Amino acid sequence: MATSLERPKQYPAGKYERTGTYVAGKQKDGDPQLVTNGVTRSAWRRLVRASNWHRSYQAALVGVDFAAALVGSAIAVNLTPHADAGFEDGQMGFFYFLVWLLLPLAWLLSLWGTGAYDRRYLGLGNDEFKRVVRASMFMLALVSFLALTFKADVSRVAVAVILLSASLLIAACRYAARIGLHKMRDAGRAVQRVLLIGSYPEALEVYRTVRRAPAAGLVPVGIYVTEGASSVRNLDTPVPVFAGTDVVTCAEQLEADTLAVCGTASADAGDLRRLAWQLEGTGRDLVVAPQLTDIAGPRVHIRPVEGLPLLHVEEPKISGVGWLIKNILDISSSVIGLVVLSPLFLAVAIAIKVDSPGPVFFRQARVGRDGETFRCWKFRTMYIDAEERQAALMMHNETDGLLFKMKDDPRITRVGRFLRRTSIDEFAQLINVVRGEMSLVGPRPLPAENGDFLGDVRRRLLVRPGITGLWQVSGRSDLSWDDAVRLDLYYVDNWSLTTDLQILFRTVAVVLRRQGAY
Repeated sequence: MATSLERPKQYPAGKYERTGTYVAGKQKDGDPQLVTNGVTRSAWRRLVRASNWHRSYQAALVGVDFAAALVGSAIAVNLTPHADAGFEDGQMGFFYFLVWLLLPLAWLLSLWGTGAYDRRYLGLGNDEFKRVVRASMFMLALVSFLALTFKADVSRVAVAVILLSASLLIAACRYAARIGLHKMRDAGRAVQRVLLIGSYPEALEVYRTVRRAPAAGLVPVGIYVTEGASSVRNLDTPVPVFAGTDVVTCAEQLEADTLAVCGTASADAGDLRRLAWQLEGTGRDLVVAPQLTDIAGPRVHIRPVEGLPLLHVEEPKISGVGWLIKNILDISSSVIGLVVLSPLFLAVAIAIKVDSPGPVFFRQARVGRDGETFRCWKFRTMYIDAEERQAALMMHNETDGLLFKMKDDPRITRVGRFLRRTSIDEFAQLINVVRGEMSLVGPRPLPAENGDFLGDVRRRLLVRPGITGLWQVSGRSDLSWDDAVRLDLYYVDNWSLTTDLQILFRTVAVVLRRQGAY
């Protein structure tokens, strides 16, 4: 990695000789010029960041949060009986001042204090909403403390309604704002331009991972090769590849606002520190992408030892109180679902019988937890000779891996096509959940006739298969086999009760859009 500790001066950007996608840099001789590279020493001087998309977004969030807090106050004042209890006629002005101004401002300060406006948490992940919850808890504690301190005889119901409605509205508005941000990023706005630094294979792996998540707003614009540059000369690379020039100068010419160090990147342990020094005061972000893929944040902890930041990766936790709650929710929700959906099941059964001869249910052998085989229940969507006709259709298979998928499969009945588009055929698997063979959320069960599962695929069997999962909410049949396996393994390795709830909510949207259902 080409870095320099000569902070007082820097040479102008050099010319580049381009061969294919590989760019070799040459510094041009010239007079040195003074630069202000380095950390800003004044505490009052504001650092102008190279990426400033977050400023307008943060300003919009402030307005949205203030409006949501006002609406929460309006709900409490208008719908709660005796909301102004404890305030005499002469104190009504203070009551309105408190409800319509002080409380919304207190919400903004609380959100700011918990980091809910921190640009690192905006647009992706759960950290933003966790901070909204913390702000809600702080507001509850603050109001309770003030009421107890001043012995105010306020309406407890009104206080509860104000805080609860405001917190829910703020979370909902932020979710809507996040959807708008994702649409902007799909259009190429509100993004960060990233220069990847490291060996070409490591940088390419990070490139592929980042491109799979456009909602993150990270757009790779170049790769700076730290080793093996000659082997990249004749390759058809997705972005320009650079080597042999100063990495900060390269970032400036690409207008990259973020530098991502991929993997080891350099044999010299001090290069990364020197690069961080060079970026001080430039407004550019420095991120490190270690060789830990598909591992969620809660499993990774930084534990510094004598200035050495150690990444501690915890084992997956597929047990404990959360797992017990998951099992209880699975069985109770499935029993309730079977009772509530019984009229729908009856109508579906009649439609299947009228449409084509054969049984109502289709029970196929699938592989469950620890490799145990069970019969997976589904409403029949194909003709009774579908399995015998599959061999003749194998040349039309539109997916890879262990599954057979075909958009216009002639074996599907008219009613079956509707059941598949609406995912109603999967509802029968609630029976498997009640029997303890499946879960509401988990990897999809694979057919047993494919035999033993080797390698990474077998790790899916550590948990019970699910009716829905990351595979289903991320594209379903439109995904490749490798992507499906990757998502299932990510679920197994990073399971949490919160993840299950998120997948269930996302499943509703996916089913309504009929995405990848055929």
